[in-house]
This record gives sequence, structure tokens and C-alpha cells, in this order.
Amino acid sequence: MSVTTDPPVDPRGPRFAAWVTAAVLVAVLLTGSAWLAWAQAAVFALGAFAGLRFSPYAAFYRLAIAPRLAPATEREAAAPVRFAQGIGFALALAAAIGFAAGLPTLGMAATAFALAAAGLNAVFGVCLGCEMYLRLPTRLRRALVA
Repeated sequence: MSVTTDPPVDPRGPRFAAWVTAAVLVAVLLTGSAWLAWAQAAVFALGAFAGLRFSPYAAFYRLAIAPRLAPATEREAAAPVRFAQGIGFALALAAAIGFAAGLPTLGMAATAFALAAAGLNAVFGVCLGCEMYLRLPTRLRRALVA
């Protein structure tokens, strides 16, 4: 992950994405759909590895919602958000593999963890992955997102 290419982000964008993600993850839990979990993993992968501007949820926010809102009064660094997307990717990937391999307990547990994190961000604005990133030692942080 290259953090130098992403400009600071409007914090309302990741929060909107968390709402969409939470809805998708609820659907994954209700249906046990490996395909839907794979799709969410792909969304996370785009945000984490290609950059936040390539995430479908971020693009929808930027093109359809942000123009209808007052300009953002503050911005936040993109690196913690991308790190959080990477954690979401790992959880969604584990969920997809679990459901596809006939291991529904793994699929449900991974989905539930991802849903809990997305729900905290959506409802309270608390990004667990961002908090983890900020608490990592600087050298480890650089190694993970360089």
C-alpha cells in the first residue's frame, strides 16, 4: 500500500462506506453467501491496495453524496483508513473462504467481527482499524503500508 498517493479524506466518506459495508455484512450473515463475502472482500481490496479513490463506496460518496453536502471542515489522513480497509479485506476473505469451504462457523465469525467494526464506525465514528494503525510503532507502520 502506498500512502503517498492518497490525499487526506473527508471523514464523512469512510463513515458512509461503513454504513454500506454494514448492510452488506448483515446480508452475508443472513444468507451465508460466499459470493457476497467475496464481493465485499473485493471492495475492501480496492480501497486498501489500489487506493481509497478506487473503492466503489468512496466513489459513490464522492460523486453522488458529497456534492449535496457542505464542504468538509476537516480532513483526515488516508493511511489509517487504508489500513482499516486491509483488515476488513482479511476478515471478508476469511468469511468468503469459510462459507465457500463449508465452514459456516468461520464464515459467520469473520463476518461478525467485520460487522462489529463497520457498525462502530457507522454509528459512532470509531474506526477500529484506524485506531490500531495509530497505535502501531512507526517502524512497523511504515513496513505495513509502504
